[in-house]
Amino acid sequence: MTQQVQIQLGSTLWKIADELRGAMNADDFRDYMLSFLFLKYLSDNYETAAKKELGRDYPGLQGNGGKTSLSIWYEQNPQDIGTFESQMRKKIHYVIKPQYLWNHIVYLAKTQNKELLSTLQEGFKYIENESFESTFQGLFSEINLDSEKLGKNYEERNKKLCNIILKITEGINQFPADSDILGDAYEYLIGQFAAGSGKKAGEFYTPQRISDILSRIVILDSQDPGKGEKKKIERVLDFACGSGSLLLNVRKKMIETQGTIGKIYGQEKNITTYNLARMNMLLHGVKVTEFEIHHGDTLLNDWDILKEINPSKKLEFDAVVANPPFSYRWEPTEAMAEDFRFKSYGLAPKSAADFAFLLDGFHFLSKEGTMAIILPHGVLFRGGAEHRIRKKLLEDGNIDAVIGLPANLFYSTGIPVCILVLKKCKKFDDVLFINAAEHYEKGKRQNTLLPEHIEKIINTYKNRSEEPRYSRRVSMEEIEQNDFNLNISRYVSTAIEEEIIDLQEVNKKLIEIEKEINKARETHNQFLKELGLPPI
Repeated sequence: MTQQVQIQLGSTLWKIADELRGAMNADDFRDYMLSFLFLKYLSDNYETAAKKELGRDYPGLQGNGGKTSLSIWYEQNPQDIGTFESQMRKKIHYVIKPQYLWNHIVYLAKTQNKELLSTLQEGFKYIENESFESTFQGLFSEINLDSEKLGKNYEERNKKLCNIILKITEGINQFPADSDILGDAYEYLIGQFAAGSGKKAGEFYTPQRISDILSRIVILDSQDPGKGEKKKIERVLDFACGSGSLLLNVRKKMIETQGTIGKIYGQEKNITTYNLARMNMLLHGVKVTEFEIHHGDTLLNDWDILKEINPSKKLEFDAVVANPPFSYRWEPTEAMAEDFRFKSYGLAPKSAADFAFLLDGFHFLSKEGTMAIILPHGVLFRGGAEHRIRKKLLEDGNIDAVIGLPANLFYSTGIPVCILVLKKCKKFDDVLFINAAEHYEKGKRQNTLLPEHIEKIINTYKNRSEEPRYSRRVSMEEIEQNDFNLNISRYVSTAIEEEIIDLQEVNKKLIEIEKEINKARETHNQFLKELGLPPI
């Protein structure tokens, strides 16, 4: 499927969402729309696998009161259901009862069946608690099918849901069936809902182009990026994963470069966004055994698997990516000063947890890993506690590159941001500065990075190349002379130097010009004299 078709589908579904939501808040409607896409994906994937598993025994659709092929098979083979479901758990890691499959839900919607709403509620509970070997409790906790936002009573809500499901089906049926299409549509819609959510969007979505930069950086050889991409990444972590798009992008980039990737780990504090991330993983074909998303607070480190103090036993990651909330206010306790993540550096100030997030991810980075994190420019030059943390990271040789991006790239803020690339063991003893602040396409509401802008950043990082007004390798001696200030413009200014003017040369030229003017005047007056006219 071409990218154009994917965009067209996403655009079609977004238009449907915009028409259907009426007075409902975009964020509320997002949860309904994306949940139904998720149910359709699980159903399509399940029915395809069931058909393959049952082979010739899989019945064709017979149009019996909206029964699906699978429901007919269940009626005809009650003694074999247990064995069949056991096989499905082994092969695709989940089970969905026939009455909860999307095709049956669509039939109920077409017939305006009064049981649609209650069937959806039962189906969502079943998927949360019984479909998967590991429970996905609370997966649909933010979707309230009894909400008055859908209608004043059961009948109105049921009718509204029928309409939403039919419209979604009509939209999807305009496009060819493809296993990836719903994952791409889901991702597109998350972006569109983010664009309409203003500042709240930063909580769950990293613009795709910026995500591409981080993803492509962390999959490069950590010692010498010029060698190209790694062959394998065992584990990747995003400790503020939002909807999971950044983690999925790392996985996608590894697969595109013929590499392999192990398990994906994400942590997210917001319950709604946490659920979006879990759905997003499954929608993109990531098996339950291939990812782990934790609902919790990164700064408090409340994820049990990340609490190991023994360095030889702690979980480490070959790639760490993150777009944490900018300058987040937090309340560190005295006990946190002894936390193994912060002990060697000190605590980030209450006014901005930027370095607290950075140190959390950095602690879990493996010696051969690469970390890329998006942060506000303040972390590059602010004083006090942040200066101390920055100084130690620099003196220990952990900051590999500083990349400045253009302003107004995010839905949540118009400020320019930077990407810090960190490593525990790096080959180069300098710091690469890339000032890409003026390389973008201007838009009405926000600016965007074009593919050529991304390629320029990646190639510059990869080859550690220098270019006037764009990139420079800066020695630690120079950074120390600047008191460990990493303000990008100190090292790579985009200002065009004014041409030095030689006043003596200018004066000489003016004298020559004056001579030519006088000579021309004399010639002109001679002509006027010959014509009997007065001189000028």
